[in-house]
Amino acid sequence: MPVKFTSRGAIIQELTVAGHNIVLGFDRKEGYDTLNPWFGATIGRVANRIRDGIIQSLNGQSYELEKNNAPNALHGGSRGWGRRDFEGPTLLQRNGRDTLLYTYTSPHRDGGYPGTVEVRVFYAVDEPAQSTADAPTVVDIEFEVELVGPEAECDETVVNVTNHTYFNLSGAPTIADTQAQLFTQHYLPLDHTGIPHGHIAPYPQPVTDPFAIGPGPDYPVFDDVFVMDHTPDDIQAIPLDTRARPLRPLAQFRHSGRHLQVLSTEPAFQFYTGGGTNVPAVGNTPARGPFSGFCIEPSRFVNAVNEPEWRHMVVLKRGGVYGSRVQYRVWSEQ
Repeated sequence: MPVKFTSRGAIIQELTVAGHNIVLGFDRKEGYDTLNPWFGATIGRVANRIRDGIIQSLNGQSYELEKNNAPNALHGGSRGWGRRDFEGPTLLQRNGRDTLLYTYTSPHRDGGYPGTVEVRVFYAVDEPAQSTADAPTVVDIEFEVELVGPEAECDETVVNVTNHTYFNLSGAPTIADTQAQLFTQHYLPLDHTGIPHGHIAPYPQPVTDPFAIGPGPDYPVFDDVFVMDHTPDDIQAIPLDTRARPLRPLAQFRHSGRHLQVLSTEPAFQFYTGGGTNVPAVGNTPARGPFSGFCIEPSRFVNAVNEPEWRHMVVLKRGGVYGSRVQYRVWSEQ
């Protein structure tokens, strides 16, 4: 199999294309605990940031979270799901394919969040004899979350899950000269702490035609939230479980004859070119400096739980199911 996983955070540890691993990771579990910027991890209970580390209203009350990205909460806290040991993998048949299942039960008030929830991460891999544009290697990810604790805990909680894999297609120390292309021009303008101002606007530079990314100042630097569903009607129609929606391409990249396309059922994604990536060597894994990898993080809108027009896409009520899909397609010209 061209993909290697680990139960720590249900992490994608390796993804090999034409003999080359295109994702950043470690060869030892301890590297995933505190030293890294969430390489390959399943991010939850809430991906990205919550303003001031406060859920303003759930179950008729407010909740204070860990402010691990002051002044905000980030990626479920310093001990979010990407740093927890999942159960699995369990091999099962799902939709006619061999599938690996990882599960984690997040207890009530874990990281400050209300309600005991179970998250299930399903991985299915399609590997052709030779990956090409017409027959790529495909990694399917499916997320599913339910409230499983007693009714006395709460009636609702907040969920926003993503995969946080960093990619480097060239194998070079940085992503310099990687060609990128996004499939939307719309984004959420952010304040200086990474929280949306609450409106959607055209991104101030063209991103739907191919452009090069890499270390600044010679390249554009991204840490931005782009949106696929941008009209008021589209936003109102975003369901808690997006898996019934079609997979849509979010972005594609190429370098050194290797290609990556990211698709999802999700309404938004964070595009990060890794300016803050700076980790020491661990075991046989070399140190990684700034701009050593880029991320596409499909998800719901940032801080949605505190925005009245957005909160329906992240509030999980008892008896409901949160769900989403992400797909990575990779191939080589060689």
